[in-house]
Amino acid sequence: MTTTPLRQPPLRSLLLPVIGGGVTALALALWSLALSPDPHLAVGLIALLAGAAFAEAFPVPLEPAGEVSLAAVFIAGAALTYGWAAAVVVATLAVVLVDGLRRRKPVQFAYNASVYGLSGAAAGGSVVLLSHGTEVTSLLLGSIGAITAFFTTNMLLTTAVISRISGRPYRSLLAANARTNVGAFAIMGSVSLMLAVLWNQSALLMGALAGPLVAVALYQRSMHRAMEAMRLALTDAQTGLGNKRHFEELLQRYLDQADETGRSLTLCLVDLDDFKSVNDTFGHPAGDKVLSQVAARLRRGGESFRLGGDEFALLLPDRTAEEGRAIAETVARRIAGARFEHGAPVTVSAGVASYPSDGVTRTELVRVADEALYTAKGRGKDRVCVYEPGARVPPAPARADGSASVRAAGLHAAASRAQAFVARDDVIGRHSERVGDLAARLAQRVGLDAEQAGLVRMAGNLHDIGKLLVPDELLSKAGPLSPTERNLVERHSEIGHQLLSSIPLEPVATWVLHHHERWDGSGYPNGLSGEQIPLPARILFVADSFDTLTSDRTYRSRLTTKAALAEIERCSGTQFDPAVVAALREELAEAPLELVLPASA
Repeated sequence: MTTTPLRQPPLRSLLLPVIGGGVTALALALWSLALSPDPHLAVGLIALLAGAAFAEAFPVPLEPAGEVSLAAVFIAGAALTYGWAAAVVVATLAVVLVDGLRRRKPVQFAYNASVYGLSGAAAGGSVVLLSHGTEVTSLLLGSIGAITAFFTTNMLLTTAVISRISGRPYRSLLAANARTNVGAFAIMGSVSLMLAVLWNQSALLMGALAGPLVAVALYQRSMHRAMEAMRLALTDAQTGLGNKRHFEELLQRYLDQADETGRSLTLCLVDLDDFKSVNDTFGHPAGDKVLSQVAARLRRGGESFRLGGDEFALLLPDRTAEEGRAIAETVARRIAGARFEHGAPVTVSAGVASYPSDGVTRTELVRVADEALYTAKGRGKDRVCVYEPGARVPPAPARADGSASVRAAGLHAAASRAQAFVARDDVIGRHSERVGDLAARLAQRVGLDAEQAGLVRMAGNLHDIGKLLVPDELLSKAGPLSPTERNLVERHSEIGHQLLSSIPLEPVATWVLHHHERWDGSGYPNGLSGEQIPLPARILFVADSFDTLTSDRTYRSRLTTKAALAEIERCSGTQFDPAVVAALREELAEAPLELVLPASA
């Protein structure tokens, strides 16, 4: 069951009250301070404002919060030392100074300053409510209350605007932000207490705390930059996985552990099947997205790395080879079942090897895993193979007459996936099914055996797969196509070839590539003529043309069977192979009409 998200209220319904409240709080705070002018108070506020502004300008990098400002320390200190009005002024002006220098947008500038001002007012109010009892108790409760009130108010208002802008649920976003930042604000509470204690002794002692805070903030920033540089040096920028350098370092570490403990280390090498065709057909941006999506699914399988190009690796410490096989097969199924943005299926082959095992030394682990990967590729791709000493890539299964069979189970499995893809478009799917049926019968009439006729049927079912990536408005355009539009439509045979080759699905992919070649050499994409064109492709062209002529189109009504046959016979020897046209004539003379006409006829 799907649910419709609640519509977010207008953003201004949040901005106006908060900004109005912030302006009002600042005005009341300035009025309160003006009623009792004190030179010492002014100096103290300037010092606290300088500390808060510096902390706001240079937040401390903190995982996983990202960056945390220590300005709350000085704002809470102002509330504890001088009261709520001082906290409001320090909080508001600190943001005004920093956001002003950063040239924030006016609305963002006003909202941020107002949030800090209201948070400062909340901190000051909590100090008034909790400052009872002995001086120690008052300071302790006041510091806890001030930082809690500041943190809560700031979090509520900041999360509210983020929720409105992003459309994410407020409660879940608030809970996530609270979990991320609560530790940092707890530390700030204790520091605020120290600041207030030192300030009450002497304002000069604030330097004893402010100095270390500044040093810690700067040191933490430099350490964060160094760690980020180190992380980038070990990370593949495209996928976010570990890079080859990181892989080699961890591999040696895990091999050392395997030697020390005697436990297994399993390596799985993963390679995308026919990835070059994705880049060639859909462009490198589409290929980059495929890499990122594959990486996301690999990451769930174990410690994963991109070794370069379309090559990946999984390191599986304390796993046997069979456990590694199971993990690799799960990853392969996950990738094969994914929906990729370019619309075509993607498969991977994988090789698995384990150390220590019979005949495998630590220096050979990568090589033997690569051999297993090569075996997977040789057995038809889209599979996982475990390294077996002395194993060789087997030949294709043989038929009874000793020749290689092209109807291997892997071929049919690949065709099933491709046909499921075609079936997503009802019109193309039904047309392709009729073409496949007619083409198979024509194949038998021109002398192809049952196995070849079955492959021709498969090619007919898939001949228009490339059209699924052509804009619908071009396929259904009522008027004539421009040269550019015609070129886009005619590319569907090349796109189909690339898609089917990537599965892989040969020789069907080659027949689909050439199913618009003409007998006289004026067809596309390669201008082949006569018997240069594969016979199955010539059969597909006739079957496709006949079904198109006898089906309704946006630009014309369908023809009768007799009229369609007459048109194809007129083009025999120019567009079509005369022998295939003769087979069509014989088939129409003998076959029931319902077998050759569209279902809607």
